[in-house]
Amino acid sequence: MKEAYFAGGCFWCVTPIYKLYGVRDVICGYAGGDEVNPTYEQVKHQETGHRETIKLVYDPERVTYKKLLDIYFANVDPFDGEGQFIDKGFSYTLAIFYTSEEEKAAAEEKIKKIEADSGKKTHVALLPYKNFYEAEEYHQDYYLKNPEAFEKEMIESGRKKEA
Repeated sequence: MKEAYFAGGCFWCVTPIYKLYGVRDVICGYAGGDEVNPTYEQVKHQETGHRETIKLVYDPERVTYKKLLDIYFANVDPFDGEGQFIDKGFSYTLAIFYTSEEEKAAAEEKIKKIEADSGKKTHVALLPYKNFYEAEEYHQDYYLKNPEAFEKEMIESGRKKEA
């Protein structure tokens, strides 16, 4: 098993999509800042330098890192430097935390292709993995624990169109 770390705005909103593609575990948390064991309130209020991040535990025989990058970019707006959808502030900005030179190269290649195809600059930080702190339990699998609230969040955020 391998691990990958992606900050894609609201961690609740990007969790379920990865499970569809064979990722074993999707864990909500906080990455990149200096505060040890930050809380949701600290991160949400931009006090720690962390971003809301998901940790993916996956089998590279079932899903490749490049496929994880494809899924990531299909579910975020890489041109928004202020956050994602209605969630604004540093903690909701995009980042890929790489754990190897291979991951870094794959992410750089993907970002360059998006920029070349669109003619626009992306706002995705590509950073070496530094830390990851698991979020509080109520954030884990939020979409399963609170399906109605999750659906409302997806629609109100602009990530999903109302049916």
